Amino acid sequence: MATKIPIAQKRMFHNVYVCKNCNKKVRSPSVRVVAGKISCPRCKGRAFRPIRKK
Repeated sequence: MATKIPIAQKRMFHNVYVCKNCNKKVRSPSVRVVAGKISCPRCKGRAFRPIRKK
């Protein structure tokens, strides 16, 4: 298995959330996601989950 590069891991997974309705990825600070200030650009939903790290 390849070595994980910390800079690449941060670029791909840091502050990335996935809409629970349409699976659109959104990059936003976690404080705004928890507060409900972020809406999905595709379906306008407000339910997000953290992206799954592979």
